[in-house]
Amino acid sequence: MVIGAGPVGLAAAAHLTERGLDFLVLESGPQVGASITQWGHVRTFSPWKYDIDAAARRLLEADAWDAPDPDWLPTGSELVEHYLAPLAAHPTIAPHVRFEAKVTGISRAGVDRVRTVGREQAPFVIRLESGEELTARAVIDASGTWKTPNVLGASGLPAHGEYDAAAFIDHALPDVLGADRERYAGRHTLVVGAGHSAATTLLALAHLAEDVPETRITWAIRTGSAARTYGGGAADALPARGALGTRLRRLVESGRITLLTGFFTHSITPHSQTVTVISRDPSGADQKVVADRVVAATGYRPDHVIAGELRLDLDPILGTTRAMAPLIDPNAHSCGTVPPHGVDELAHSEPGYYIVGAKSYGRAPTFLMATGYEQARSVVAALAGDWEAARDVQLDLPETGVCSADLAEAQEARIGLATGISGGLLSAPLPLVSAGASASEGGCCG
Repeated sequence: MVIGAGPVGLAAAAHLTERGLDFLVLESGPQVGASITQWGHVRTFSPWKYDIDAAARRLLEADAWDAPDPDWLPTGSELVEHYLAPLAAHPTIAPHVRFEAKVTGISRAGVDRVRTVGREQAPFVIRLESGEELTARAVIDASGTWKTPNVLGASGLPAHGEYDAAAFIDHALPDVLGADRERYAGRHTLVVGAGHSAATTLLALAHLAEDVPETRITWAIRTGSAARTYGGGAADALPARGALGTRLRRLVESGRITLLTGFFTHSITPHSQTVTVISRDPSGADQKVVADRVVAATGYRPDHVIAGELRLDLDPILGTTRAMAPLIDPNAHSCGTVPPHGVDELAHSEPGYYIVGAKSYGRAPTFLMATGYEQARSVVAALAGDWEAARDVQLDLPETGVCSADLAEAQEARIGLATGISGGLLSAPLPLVSAGASASEGGCCG
């Protein structure tokens, strides 16, 4: 059973197909890449050549697929339209994908988490929201973290009044220049977060302010400096990411974006048309912002509720497996410095249950799609009994990401304002923190 029909879930399906293993993909949304459609207006950091799983490519190319330009940076919508949708429609995969099939619980048949005798022989029971129950010998959870964003509260707890102010709060990557334009045009928006999701939204708001000068932008971060968000500029191995930081720095220095540092969100008080956001730092000093809208670009966290009756071996800090935690610790690793890892590092105390993709990283913000594809390949090889292939894990990523030189400049010349966002206004597909940013102030790494 594969949970989730996003890039990594469908990559697992492609590898299961090649291995001749029976499978079923359960997607809670109405289509493939349902979460990706929520940020379909955003471009990825990494070009197509790094966004397509190898097994998926082999299946598609054998079916006369028109492969996209390998050097193009796709939007989320393009990722779905030109890759995920054709892959899910492939005749070897389509019969095994079910939509609007939300998983609400996973256990072992007749065995709860406490019981040990006979546990490994009992099949998994997957319960759906409809009440239907399915069985499987193994479960690959590729459901991601999009639906479980971090809270605004700086301590990891919701800010006082946060839920009461929900109508004023959007989470990462709203379509500021498109579908959501009316909510932001001519208004004061507070963007909270120090990652690339925050940077993307800030640049979009600045672009909007050029057309609607009454639009005001405030950016709040916990750290004392935005240097980590600005990144390496022209020296960044990901030109798109470097361009993002460079443009953001210029907007702050010019005063078009007001930057508040040392901002620890403590309370949010809704009024009829505005919200008051109070920061209280560890010393007790307060800052106050009155805004019309708040964008919480504060990262995401894994939700393990559905696996409550399984024996998970979770790191107490990151919420990933204990074996994975030191490999992906954001205090020590960026997206590109995570060492190769596969089935052994992904294994829990519950044999046959694996979490892959963004969710496998817990709260670590260093996930890349290419990493998820290798996870899926390794896990499926193990399920097929090919342990030599499963443990031959290979992942070659430049330290700061995956890109080719001058990519951002070349693409900007090609796309101009076709999507309503400047070609340099680029983020990444999965809403995770970039290298150096804290997990609670998430951006994304493509």
